[in-house]
Amino acid sequence: MPGPKSVSLFLKTALVAAALTTAGAAPAAADAGFRQWIANFESTAAQNGVRRETYRAVFQGVTEPDHDVIERARFQPEFRDNVWDYLDNRVNDESVAEGRRMLREWGPWLQRIEQRFGVDRHILLAIWSMESNYGRALENTERLKNVPQALATLAYLDQRRARFARQQLIAALKIVQDGHVSPQGLTGSWAGAMGHTQFIPTSYQAWKVDMDGNGRADIWNSIPDALGTAANLLKDNGWRPGRTWGYEVQAPRGVNLASLDRANKTIGEWERLGFRRVAGRSFSDRNENANLVMLGGPNGPLFLMTRNFFVIKNYNNADTYALAVGHLADRIAGGGEFVQSWPRGYTPLSMQERYELQQRLTQRGLYDGKIDGKIGSGSRGAITAYQRSAGVEADGNASKALLELLRRH
Repeated sequence: MPGPKSVSLFLKTALVAAALTTAGAAPAAADAGFRQWIANFESTAAQNGVRRETYRAVFQGVTEPDHDVIERARFQPEFRDNVWDYLDNRVNDESVAEGRRMLREWGPWLQRIEQRFGVDRHILLAIWSMESNYGRALENTERLKNVPQALATLAYLDQRRARFARQQLIAALKIVQDGHVSPQGLTGSWAGAMGHTQFIPTSYQAWKVDMDGNGRADIWNSIPDALGTAANLLKDNGWRPGRTWGYEVQAPRGVNLASLDRANKTIGEWERLGFRRVAGRSFSDRNENANLVMLGGPNGPLFLMTRNFFVIKNYNNADTYALAVGHLADRIAGGGEFVQSWPRGYTPLSMQERYELQQRLTQRGLYDGKIDGKIGSGSRGAITAYQRSAGVEADGNASKALLELLRRH
């Protein structure tokens, strides 16, 4: 979910939750304070061009903060998970197969968007997958938030992010006022990110595109509009058409990788140092600059990241996110997995095996989450509990050894 053009604040740092209420305060008092905050903010919104009728229509029925917003602000996997865990959950057989299906279904539109903005269609599909699981997340109404309520909650309860949340709230109100979406349709994430490609309000204002030509830039319901808006962001931030995001490479023996971490050189200079693309492939442009990036340390896959990798980070400023987008895009386009292995210390499971793992943990009463093959905090907690009960090392890893142990017992 992209942040403002100059900052991308929600994506550059993990939100740290403020205290939900003053110690000992009754919930009713907190709710009264929130209602008073909404009443007081109306004048601020008016000073910024929001009409009274718009403001009251948007906040009709909103009487208390959404405390789940603060809970979710504590957990941002881009900054918490190991890179291999993050990739396992997002770049897998299911996300690749669905991306290829969407490529067939939306091919003509993707071609038009690519011709207009110069952004590779596979990158746009990968972003769509990462941001909303190809729109499936928008169907989960239980997790969708009332954007004004979510932003007001952040402004009211999280003082470190209050200024930013107020800015986004005013932008959201103007989006309704300008007729782009109804008050009821202004839904999104806990952080106020909206639509198929998860734009926060100021980013929507900056890059919105009416790709389907119906007079509205509807990122909530129009897939062409959502993908066109994402392409517009990348283009405006310097996307280089026809260029890759990076290369998986092998280092020459004996090189001091630590001294070269994040170094910037031309591809030709990296070649002269002895770096080569994996699997005997060649580089596209030896004059292009690239940074050496080692997200798994010197014993994991090594990458030469080009300009487009850092452009992707305007969408989300985590290296793991940009790597997942680039890798998923390549897989959708027909590419394979990374040649070098991550330094996990265990043998990972396939997607089907992760389903089986969650099912077996559920049968034991240790896991009550969704059976989706994604190993998050709930799955890891259940794994750890089982490992402790079985008298083995409680590392929380979804490994083949763990699944085999579950199968035997």
